[in-house]
Amino acid sequence: MAKTFRPYVPQQDLLLPPSLRDWLPDDDLAYFVSDVLDQVDLTAITAPYEAEERGYPPYHPVMLTKVLVYACCVGVFSSRKIAQRLTRDVAFRVQAAGNELDFRTVADFRQRHLEALAELFTQVLRLAREAGALQLGRVAIDGSKVKANASKHKAMSYKRMQERETALEHEVRHLPTQADATDAQEDHAYGAHQRGDELASERRRRDTRLQRIREAKHALEKRARAEAAAKEKPPERATPADKAQYNFTDPESRIMKGPDGFVQAYNTQIAVEATCQLIVGQTVTQAVNDKQQLAPMITTVTAQAGAAPQEVLADSGYCSDANVTTPATAKVGRYIATGRLGHGQAPPCPRGPLPKVATPTDRMRRKLQTKRGKEVYRWRKAIVEPVFGQITHARGFRQFLLRGLHKVQGEWALVCLGHNVLQLHRLSAR
Repeated sequence: MAKTFRPYVPQQDLLLPPSLRDWLPDDDLAYFVSDVLDQVDLTAITAPYEAEERGYPPYHPVMLTKVLVYACCVGVFSSRKIAQRLTRDVAFRVQAAGNELDFRTVADFRQRHLEALAELFTQVLRLAREAGALQLGRVAIDGSKVKANASKHKAMSYKRMQERETALEHEVRHLPTQADATDAQEDHAYGAHQRGDELASERRRRDTRLQRIREAKHALEKRARAEAAAKEKPPERATPADKAQYNFTDPESRIMKGPDGFVQAYNTQIAVEATCQLIVGQTVTQAVNDKQQLAPMITTVTAQAGAAPQEVLADSGYCSDANVTTPATAKVGRYIATGRLGHGQAPPCPRGPLPKVATPTDRMRRKLQTKRGKEVYRWRKAIVEPVFGQITHARGFRQFLLRGLHKVQGEWALVCLGHNVLQLHRLSAR
């Protein structure tokens, strides 16, 4: 007797459900994203369309917003991949109500409304706080270098710029002489039939390159004066270091040391609360390390989440006397590592009173050596580091798609918004 299988007829016609709500389970993430965004204010996104006089109706901005946020939740960041999913993925089709969008429509919408989309991060945080899902008690802060949409090989040092500027000026001055010599040789060999436009194209190419190098030098010099002014030094005497870098693809990105060596990158910062691992503060900086980021991040958390945290945990990258004593964080309990321990090395036990000349960093070190300090600080890794892992590995966000600090900040806010919505969905399921 032949084995009986379940029916399998690939060419069979199907009568699809008449309601989109029947295509997915009731507790699916796509429906949760839609319900959450129905509770926030999208006026900043929808209002610009009211004043437009267009012949053909545009796609609904609320639908596009839901598609973008859902895409961030499931780790689809490219506009081309989003467009593919809108034709192949049931959840995306439900989110778009069957609309099939061109990738350029998705990309243009994100670019046009990037600032308003980034503001949704704050709105969803406030919504979570009102619903009782967010409690700002203990918060862990950390930073990670994320690759910019630019290659480090498109960067040039200040010293190299000076050398290339001199060389290009020399080439531009001597091009007419070189052209005359070349013309004479070719006239003798082939006859006088040259068009005569080669010199113009070569000169335009060198002039353009020379202009871009001069603009890059000016940008580095302006940056050096700004840094000197921030350090209360005479800005007029400030000159860039020979190794100061300028990237011609994304000038606002910086060479930073990441897990895989030096890369052209931005420094992303997040603050994560301990209960639900929601991101309660996020930003992007050009700083190559985290030394100056503690107080700004506490201010960012207060602004974005609507309240200041009670305790802040941070690794040794944030340790400095200024971070330990700054008045901006005086009311916040700080637990900042003062250095790294070797593998298997146990922290020393505190012995005797601290000397009167002890620095703020020495006092923080002693604080973390106490029983209370050890108990609190050991939670840092468990709170914030898994979130970076979920963003980079689980959802595959390893490089920015946009260029420029302002646009990158908006893109990072969308990524963090996707993480929070996903966490809230998991919390509601539990």
